[in-house]
Amino acid sequence: MLTPKKRVAAIATAFLSALALSACGDDGGGGGSEDGDTLTLWHYEGPDSAMGKAWDAAIKEFEDTHPGVTVEFEEKGFEQIQKTAPMVLNSDDAPDLMEYNKGNATAGLLAKQGLLTDLSAEAAERGWEDMLSPSVQTTSRYDENGIMGSGAWYGIPNYAEYVMVYYNVDLFEEHGVEVPTTYDEFVAAMDTFAGEGMTPLAMAGAEYPAQQVVYQLALSQADRSWVDAYQLYQGDVDFQDDAWTYGAETFADWMDKGYVDKDATGVKAEDMGVSFISGKYPIMISGSWWYGRLQSEIKDFEWGSFLFPGSTMTLGSGGNLWVVPENSDSKDLAYDFIDITMSEEIQNILGNNGGVPVAADPAAVTDEKSRELIANFQTLSDNDGLAFYPDWAWPGGYDGWVSATQKVMSGDASPDESLDEIATQYQDYVGTLPQ
Repeated sequence: MLTPKKRVAAIATAFLSALALSACGDDGGGGGSEDGDTLTLWHYEGPDSAMGKAWDAAIKEFEDTHPGVTVEFEEKGFEQIQKTAPMVLNSDDAPDLMEYNKGNATAGLLAKQGLLTDLSAEAAERGWEDMLSPSVQTTSRYDENGIMGSGAWYGIPNYAEYVMVYYNVDLFEEHGVEVPTTYDEFVAAMDTFAGEGMTPLAMAGAEYPAQQVVYQLALSQADRSWVDAYQLYQGDVDFQDDAWTYGAETFADWMDKGYVDKDATGVKAEDMGVSFISGKYPIMISGSWWYGRLQSEIKDFEWGSFLFPGSTMTLGSGGNLWVVPENSDSKDLAYDFIDITMSEEIQNILGNNGGVPVAADPAAVTDEKSRELIANFQTLSDNDGLAFYPDWAWPGGYDGWVSATQKVMSGDASPDESLDEIATQYQDYVGTLPQ
């Protein structure tokens, strides 16, 4: 996935320009120089996000502990890396270290293609494998077919993430709406806002948010075996079963009832988040990657969050991965940088700025909202409630889910038709896997 976060705007011309500049640099390529005096780092976290703040501190720590070595950080867009990574990593322009989305269709695919370095020895020697819980490790390891959950280590997350419901406390109080603890109460809350002329949900159909809501609704009717069948190919998947049908039909019903703006079909995730931050909408269903930004940017109202009501499972996993491209010229430096991001100091920065650290000192997390964020994640983790993301299940799944969900939002396809579209793409891919 999907995953999610402040997306830096990226267009093809800017990306090609960046590659051209990199190719013309003194190091002779996008990767670190062969004599080890440069570490080229790509990631797509915003500077105000928990990850952005923590990794900025990690860069300073790295340069302090590696005299004579410079970190060349290049901020990329999520969509930019998602669409171009296979091409770039198969060239001399590969960075030494890169943040990349986890899952079969992304990190798994690159691992299968031989574009990522096997980190198994480093994970054992440096203790990373002992710091990550089994559910978080799932997305770090991939077998020879690029399927997550077993095999070699190809990525290391230094944070975790999950989807939740954000809400505007002031608007809830103004409209007399209580924080819902059941799904029926959640629907009643949206009915109240809609009945008083306010669209309840900030939404974005042009990128990941809308598809994630469809999946969340399906998860409310599902169990672990259902998730494992879809995500890990451990059973047959029927896209017209009760759970998938409920998810697609309920989302269509939300559109019909005015819980979502009709023009949200073409809205991107960044614009959705900004609209919630501005106070336009009382509710936003999205990931913990927004948490630090909301803490930094919301000044005019109180806000809070809660787990999606009526569901023991939700979208979530270990965070996006640090991956070391096979063409990296400075692999040892990349390993050292990953190690710093796993240190208690950097983990505590994550925890106090709206991140979900994997190895922080709980006593060192003093921010009240951050404590709530981490506690809710622990609830999900303890209940084996992390169900990954819908687009992970096959290469091209991200675009497939965006298209199918947009058609439901616009009325160009029925819920059944959209599920059939997804089923065709999914089954075509599964048919290529070794039996």
